[in-house]
Amino acid sequence: MSRIGLLVCLGLFVAPLARAQAPVKTETVHFRSGPETVTGYLAMPGSPGRHPALVVIQEWWGLNDWVKEQAREFAQQGYVALAPDLYHGQVATAPAEARKLAQSMSHERAIRDLKAAYDYLAAMPAVEKNKIGSIGWCMGGGLSLQLAIHEPRLAACVIDYGSLVTDPAEINKIKAPLMGNFGADDHGIPPSAVHAFEKALQDAGKTIDAKIYDGAGHAFENENNKTGYRPEASRDAKARTLEFFNKNLK
Repeated sequence: MSRIGLLVCLGLFVAPLARAQAPVKTETVHFRSGPETVTGYLAMPGSPGRHPALVVIQEWWGLNDWVKEQAREFAQQGYVALAPDLYHGQVATAPAEARKLAQSMSHERAIRDLKAAYDYLAAMPAVEKNKIGSIGWCMGGGLSLQLAIHEPRLAACVIDYGSLVTDPAEINKIKAPLMGNFGADDHGIPPSAVHAFEKALQDAGKTIDAKIYDGAGHAFENENNKTGYRPEASRDAKARTLEFFNKNLK
């Protein structure tokens, strides 16, 4: 497994984080990442003023409709949400295609693109630049953690069943508060990996609010995962996520 965790995320999770009906403005934006231009999907609250913000990180499928849905849901909750296109225009619909895209994606470029997305948000007049967090699922969960490692200004980080690290050199770089949601039956990110991550954080004087859901496997928040979706655990994970962001970013 690569450092970004090439994880099989079955189906596309579509359940909303919350049912608020606040107006949301969306647009496609472009920003520089080194020598390249990256496209992103931006969702903004309809209310005026400055808002906290989130980098919303795709699963291995790419920047698809589900990722955009998550960005809109966060915007309804008062966050400026930017989902960068880490595959630079490609989207997968089948696991074999998604695996190929994930394996061919440069880890260094992905981190550079995520940092560029952070910088884009921080430069926006509508964003509180010291209140920017990140969230990702599956492959994106591991990348959310990698952004916390590589971007010391990040103010909050949520990891949903994403690849973890134990290297003290990486652990020591993390400044942001961490939260994670994991499945007890996840063979890609098993509880032993979560506990090893917790131990590495503890040794470095850091902590994570991690919850391991009994009876849940990988992608348990994904309601299109017909055999693995766990509605109760999914609802709880979403409530925990919103509470965590509200506490650390608002």
